[in-house]
Amino acid sequence: MASAFVVLLLLSVIFQAIVAQHQSNQISLGSSLSPTRDPISWGSPSGHFKFGFYKKGSGYSIGIWLQTSPKITIVWTANRDDPPVSSNATLTLTRDGKLMLRTGQGPEKTIVKTLESASFASMVDSGNFVLFNNRSDIIWSSFDFPTDTILGGQNLYSGSELFSSVSKTNHSTGQYRLKMQSDGNLVLYPINTIDQYVDAYWATDSDGQEQHHLFLNYTGELLLLNKTMATIRSFPSDSSYDERLNSSTIYLATVGDDGIFRLFAHYFVTESRAYNTSTELWSQPDNQCQVKSFCGLNGYCTLDDKLSVCRCIPGTDFVDPNQQFSGCQRNFTEESCKDVKNGKAVYNIAPMEKITWDDYPYIKENMSQEDCRKSCLEDCNCDAALYNSGYCTKHKLPLKSAKRVDDNINGQSSIAYFKMGTRAIKSDNGSSTLVPSPLKPQTLVRVTSKKAVILILLVTIGFISCSCVFLAVSGFFIFKYRVVEYKWLLETGNFGSADELTLRPFSYSELKRATNGFKEGLGRGSFGAVYKGVLYNGEKPVAVKRLEKMMSDRSEREFHAEMLVIGRTHHKNLVRLLGYCSEDSKRLLVYEYMSNGSLADLLFHSETSPDWNERVKIALDVARGILYLHDECEAPIIHCDIKPQNILIDDFWTARISDFGLAKLLMPDQTRTFTLVRGTRGYMAPEWSKNTPISVKADVYSYGVVLLEIVCCRRNMEIDPSKLEETILINWVYKCFINRELNKLVRGQEVDKKTFENMVKVGLWCVQDEPALRPSMKSVVMMLEGITDVSIPPCPSSSSG
Repeated sequence: MASAFVVLLLLSVIFQAIVAQHQSNQISLGSSLSPTRDPISWGSPSGHFKFGFYKKGSGYSIGIWLQTSPKITIVWTANRDDPPVSSNATLTLTRDGKLMLRTGQGPEKTIVKTLESASFASMVDSGNFVLFNNRSDIIWSSFDFPTDTILGGQNLYSGSELFSSVSKTNHSTGQYRLKMQSDGNLVLYPINTIDQYVDAYWATDSDGQEQHHLFLNYTGELLLLNKTMATIRSFPSDSSYDERLNSSTIYLATVGDDGIFRLFAHYFVTESRAYNTSTELWSQPDNQCQVKSFCGLNGYCTLDDKLSVCRCIPGTDFVDPNQQFSGCQRNFTEESCKDVKNGKAVYNIAPMEKITWDDYPYIKENMSQEDCRKSCLEDCNCDAALYNSGYCTKHKLPLKSAKRVDDNINGQSSIAYFKMGTRAIKSDNGSSTLVPSPLKPQTLVRVTSKKAVILILLVTIGFISCSCVFLAVSGFFIFKYRVVEYKWLLETGNFGSADELTLRPFSYSELKRATNGFKEGLGRGSFGAVYKGVLYNGEKPVAVKRLEKMMSDRSEREFHAEMLVIGRTHHKNLVRLLGYCSEDSKRLLVYEYMSNGSLADLLFHSETSPDWNERVKIALDVARGILYLHDECEAPIIHCDIKPQNILIDDFWTARISDFGLAKLLMPDQTRTFTLVRGTRGYMAPEWSKNTPISVKADVYSYGVVLLEIVCCRRNMEIDPSKLEETILINWVYKCFINRELNKLVRGQEVDKKTFENMVKVGLWCVQDEPALRPSMKSVVMMLEGITDVSIPPCPSSSSG
């Protein structure tokens, strides 16, 4: 009984001391900070930790730092991916208990979100910034939301992650992450990868049946603890103990911008009132070259006099010669696959020893070393091959995890082969050079004889000349016929035919009568509401779209120019525009009426899913329609909002794309353009959120999402608490693909397995985070038609808006 009383007394004393510490360093409601006027920060009682504004580039960010000398050490950043704020910003703990940021006269922004209002805040000596309610209960703390660092006394709980910073001066989210997995394993991954062993580059191998969490104690030990707080693993070992460590030492563990997880000790020097001595106690992995993706795409890491440096695989050069971690790109022009198969294109094979990678191959075969080299040389899809232990694995670029190795893989002789073209990419002055062959002449693909080349040129020139004469004569007669027909139309005034050659202008009153006062709504598109109407005495049903103010504000001249371009787009997989109205600010479009609704109705609202052959046909119809918009129109068109609701089904069950041409027309000399954000969440490419120029590759991303929806007959995002791993379709499809569990995607439906796998791979290529990795729509159509093979896609990112 006495011992219990003593314990209660001690707990009471400790609690009162903690409360007293908070109260002695309370940040009261109404307190504020400024980047350039005192106070710029709120300090802990000892003054070692500060919370407030710190310099970032040309502006300021909000975070927590340790007072180290000569520079401060950032340990936590608020809203780390937001741009820096200006010098006129103000951070205030408002009277209603919210931590708010305001820049100039702009709107306020919440820095931390809490379920209840705060009564006061405190910057604690442990480095934890805490908000309290009126009962002195903690309602928010920075320790619960770490960025790239944990401090002494801080936990990294199961499912939580640390994300590296971009650099030592830029604390935005970087390229690496440390995850405390629910299986008890602590693992380092590159960012934008799923939690698969093949993507990891360091792990504690402590996975088991129970959850663990990581804890950094006050004596500088990193501990893996289970639910009962028993230690499962600890590091570093006792041999790393430094005799300078004492009670005033502050420990922190951080994921560096180079992807290495390090443990530091900071020693306090009383005279300077700052920690000016820092020692690295432990780090993993030991070698920088063990960090995957350290050198970027197509780069590999090697040691040069014990220093880690990046090199490019043969056939590639650095994207940025001044930044060797930016990755590498091809330095030669790719020849057509058709010419390679016919033996007309010239390629070299560059061998390289002591290099390997963990990327998935698109094929693995048992063959000899020489056959491996020849097989890659003759394979249109092969960019690199790795031969080891009697097996040849073939890959397409880019390679994500190439690295130099000192020893043979698994004790066996290994060699890599890289395909190189002989013609370099054109320089700025238009010239091009031949890439020298790294091997003997007999390694080249066969080239046709000189006489055969001359004969082919003569036949080709003759054929082209005859074709030009024929086209000129045909064009003359067609022109004369059109002139006569146009004069006849002017004389008769017969503009009502459904097969007319030009868009018909309608009056607003005419369309109002045709739609019975816009009563029967068919739905709402990207630019306005759609109504059903009938023309020509009730004989022809049409769909009439009333454009919103955003479109009606366009000038009369600009609107007519766009209508002229859209009116000349004719393709069986596009909904045809029949006419338009432009009176004052009123803008209306008249389209063909599609009787069978939209693809969204067919996939998501129908009692039975369409059969497999219908879905394959729809996927090809949509791809051909987008290909026409991108490559075959007079002016290329970026749709900007490809989604099932904008894909309509006609009387013959042909898929046809609507709402094209209103988003962005490209000029003849444009490949990319800036435009206002368009599209629908879930289908928008990542570049929309990065304020970068938009190209036709944005439509390719949207099509990839639609293709996966067609394959799986489900939306791109479905929330089911019992199936959280299936919430985001792209992630689930890639996980099933990597684990060879594609049967989960169709749930017992009858499909053609080869076509099914092919469509999944095409969809995953289309939704790659980097636009350069996505195929063109021409390549998509060829892959879906089986004309070209589809290689194994890398892991896409699911961060699109």
